[in-house]
Amino acid sequence: TTGPSSDSDSSPTVESVEDNPDGGCHIFRNGYYGSSIDVVEGILEVNIIQMTSIQMTESQAENSLVDFVVTCQGSLPTDVCTVISDPTCQVSKSMVCDPIVVTDECLLTIRRAFEEPGTYCINITLGDDTSQALASALISVNGGEST
Repeated sequence: TTGPSSDSDSSPTVESVEDNPDGGCHIFRNGYYGSSIDVVEGILEVNIIQMTSIQMTESQAENSLVDFVVTCQGSLPTDVCTVISDPTCQVSKSMVCDPIVVTDECLLTIRRAFEEPGTYCINITLGDDTSQALASALISVNGGEST
């Protein structure tokens, strides 16, 4: 059974009662229990601050490459996932997740390939063991040029 303590301490008291088969005696055990909670900051915010098309030669032009410069606030991420979807952000076309090492400041460049020209929704998620944060943007890819 659990009940309040009879002394002035407001900590809950746990009392257990066990039957003794050799004479019907009861054993009473009284004590206090405790627990701790660790509060972690987590990744609070992600921002895409720049999108830059990578210029390639004609022979390399099978995919358009775009670099995304991303910053974040809070704890440092350990992985990044990028989901490329249709312009409505409803139909996913590809998803890429990579481990990353950020040592001091949360500023990283993510390079992604786009198979054909068009308008895309991009979701970039930074994560660690305890949290995730997301940034989204629409991007127009024009055969090696993006806006």
